[in-house]
Amino acid sequence: MTATLTTCPYCGTGCMLYLLSDGQGRLVGVEPSAGHPVSRGQLCVKGWNAHAFVQHPDRLKTPLVRRNGTLEPAGWDEALDLVHQRFRQISAAHGPDSLVFFSSAKVGNEENYLLMKLARVGYGTNNIDHCARLCHSSTVTGLVETLGSGAMTNTVACLDETDLVLVIGSNTTEQHPLIGSRILQATQRGCRLIVADGRRIKLSRHADLHLRHRNGTDVALLNGIMQQILELGLENRAFIEERTENFTALQESLAAFTPERVAAITGLQADEITAAARMFGTAKRAMLLYAMGITQHSHGVDNVRAVSNLALLTGNLGKPGTGVNPLRGQNNVQGACDMGALPDVLTGYQKVAEPSVRDRFAAAWGRPLPDRPGLMATHAFDAALAGRARAFFILGENPVLSEANQAHVVKALAAIDFLVVVDIFPTETSAFADVVLPAACYAEKDGTFTSTERRVQRFRRALPPPGEARADWEILSALLERCGLPAGYPGPGQIMDEIAAVTPSYGGISYPRLEESGLQWPCPNHDHPGTPILHRQSCTRGKGRFSPVDFRPSRELPDAAYPLLLNTGRTGMHWHTGTMTRRSHLLDREEHSAFIEIHPEDAARLSIRDRQQVSVESRRGEVRVMATLTDRVPLGQVFMPFHFVEGAANALTNNALDPESGIPEFKVCAVRITPC
Repeated sequence: MTATLTTCPYCGTGCMLYLLSDGQGRLVGVEPSAGHPVSRGQLCVKGWNAHAFVQHPDRLKTPLVRRNGTLEPAGWDEALDLVHQRFRQISAAHGPDSLVFFSSAKVGNEENYLLMKLARVGYGTNNIDHCARLCHSSTVTGLVETLGSGAMTNTVACLDETDLVLVIGSNTTEQHPLIGSRILQATQRGCRLIVADGRRIKLSRHADLHLRHRNGTDVALLNGIMQQILELGLENRAFIEERTENFTALQESLAAFTPERVAAITGLQADEITAAARMFGTAKRAMLLYAMGITQHSHGVDNVRAVSNLALLTGNLGKPGTGVNPLRGQNNVQGACDMGALPDVLTGYQKVAEPSVRDRFAAAWGRPLPDRPGLMATHAFDAALAGRARAFFILGENPVLSEANQAHVVKALAAIDFLVVVDIFPTETSAFADVVLPAACYAEKDGTFTSTERRVQRFRRALPPPGEARADWEILSALLERCGLPAGYPGPGQIMDEIAAVTPSYGGISYPRLEESGLQWPCPNHDHPGTPILHRQSCTRGKGRFSPVDFRPSRELPDAAYPLLLNTGRTGMHWHTGTMTRRSHLLDREEHSAFIEIHPEDAARLSIRDRQQVSVESRRGEVRVMATLTDRVPLGQVFMPFHFVEGAANALTNNALDPESGIPEFKVCAVRITPC
């Protein structure tokens, strides 16, 4: 039996585990890493099953090329030559910005780096993005403005030192279970807990105060809490004067958010808002934790600004047990952002629009870079339908299930001239591809992931990839070489060395330094120990900036024709589009089919029984799923997970975008339900 230390491929918590393999090349199980500072010898149900999908018979094993309408096996050289030839032809005919590259939060830092390099100097476009556009683009935009850095300010371990935790828009025990358990352990030692979530999530059972506000009213709620903090005199005046700017503007903006007005907007009681303000304002150290319930709105950036304002108002920044802590949903969504898999920045959030930045990268890479920011992923589908985007390269993503308004995405994929998909399994997206390239999964290659707390950690090869599948970095290196760029990397360690040379925040990171539990960026040089807590003496931008925000309703609310509000998200057993978890026998056995949660009173009014098949319809599509009657959801609201192709929640969701971050409004749209 061989045990290989690696990092879990699921959520952004960054737990480490050992993959166990027998002497015959089979993975047989996992063991948790007892010494890891986050997981501390524990794993969630997905972590315990992190080996289960790896050797599933559905794995892609050979390149596929579409001939006469059918995907057929091909050799690697034929497939890669075709990709390069078609991208060159399309670029010559329609310009380099007719090409769009989708990177992935599921692959390593090194692979995200190579793909953004390939897009920018291989094919001459800044049209590169990844699924952070769908989850935490609002965080990056909002926190860069207010604090100077769009990442979690503190560590998971800070939960051991805090006096109060406010969890807003995060079903933590199901989506980040080991962080959720850390919160529960904190409550057992006396830490107070506020949960702000319209659903009665498991974490709310342990809350001192559960605020069941209406979906989409987070700005009003947070502004109301801050208004009461000021009314009660609980703001941290010393911190405000020494460490912040624009306070007067914030103070003036909050005056209208009285408890009575906020109660009318949110559906809460006025005294609940005051109670939350008193609890948060009197805590010596308070942590704010949030996830996609904050970010996935047409006003997601404003939501993030409001969260940051609350931390600045109370001085909960730059010390243990405090901070603004966005919980990243995928294993490497933080790293993919760090690596510049975004249309407007290079590695370390260096802006492509700045000539000095482009000059430095041109000197390192030997070619000039395009100077205009590229398309956001959510804009690329519109561009495809308008004829401006003609070819897509999609690495490890499944937008047919993950993007809002599925019909819109399907129409866009059918409209483009050429589609390349790199993945480990056939997906709903690869069905549209002209070329499918088989990739190694996390257990079959080396690399690094960066967790939600900015911890850069190794994942390690435990067995070879199946058939002819290759590591993503090898596939991308081959395409870089076809573009005339040197890419003879002996391994991903050398790619990380190149990353460190062009990325100040990763400047001190190298594979030998990551052997144990990794390092937290910024880590500017090889003598630096890493940075667990950001903004200690000052914010990255200097002074923290208050950014006043007003309440804006969601773009589509229930009405007479579509009277219920749909909220979407994940469950504890599955992960994203189910490509991996639905091929893990125990996970799929526990939760096998699509469902919708509906309040019993709504169900009675609609003559719907528990476990009955129902039709769920929005202005964009219709699906059939099983009804689950429960008071976990409030009256007038329903909830669906988006893991299931046979009941695709994103056939219903609204692709109305935040005007700044481009994130879709996954958390609010109007639907109607009828029994089948």
